Amino acid sequence: MENRRPIDYITISLKGIAMGIAELVPGVSGGTIAFVTGIYEEFITSINNISLATFKVWKNEGFKAFWERLNGNFLVALFLGMLISILSLSKIISWLLEEHPIPTWSFFFGLVLASVIFVAKSIEKWTVLAVILFIVGTVGAFYITTLPPSAHTESLPFLFFSGAIAICAMVLPGISGSFILVLLGSYKTILDAVNDKDFKIIATVGIGAIFGILSFAKLLKWMFTHQKDATLAVLTGFILGSLNKIWPWKKIIEIIKIGKKEIIIDENISPFAFEGNPQIMYAIVAALIGFSLIFILEKTASKK
Repeated sequence: MENRRPIDYITISLKGIAMGIAELVPGVSGGTIAFVTGIYEEFITSINNISLATFKVWKNEGFKAFWERLNGNFLVALFLGMLISILSLSKIISWLLEEHPIPTWSFFFGLVLASVIFVAKSIEKWTVLAVILFIVGTVGAFYITTLPPSAHTESLPFLFFSGAIAICAMVLPGISGSFILVLLGSYKTILDAVNDKDFKIIATVGIGAIFGILSFAKLLKWMFTHQKDATLAVLTGFILGSLNKIWPWKKIIEIIKIGKKEIIIDENISPFAFEGNPQIMYAIVAALIGFSLIFILEKTASKK
């Protein structure tokens, strides 16, 4: 584990806050933010270090050796940032998506579009296999975004399962954990639980997330170690395919009411066919800000 100053851990927490914000928006992945800010592989490696072998280091060599093996300072700083943003900003994100949907979705559309370019640049060699996997990733992610959302559910075993699946999606650039929760019908339940401080639901989802990420991190670490370009090609496709979900202009096809909750089924349309004010100039400015932000983050991360 590299030596870091306190200011470095503050920076890591800020990156965690950005990841948390991304995960609050269905269609945007915290993994994309981790990749762009230069901490993705360290994040996956550190998660992969959480194992029985690491805890044996604590027993045999002491807590300090265990904490260094775990890369504990990094994980605490990152997850603290994510927790801060999720607990403090969930209402703001919900309000923006409700009251100013077009500029908000446009900002994230620009951000994700720039991420496609950024991740694609990380591929050292575009082989035939990489191109095929890129196409598979794009088509697969696009198909996922076209699936209809499921009904609202509060079943604790199902929420545990939702947490496990969503956390796996979260660490993949391009696949949004929160969008997976929408598909599973768990998103509103969990967002309401965070806003209402329902710790029973929060704990259930959290335990499921821990189970999911510990299982998935080993596979992802192996893929990055042995097939990095192929893995990056799939991830680039995932990000590109996910753009379908966050297109700012949509036409509502159906609203399904479940108690006091609503599930909206919509389709993408041209801004010129949008009923009401399409806010095209606001959308362009917001998209350009999101697009530029990725390359600002890239420049900041590459100064190291």
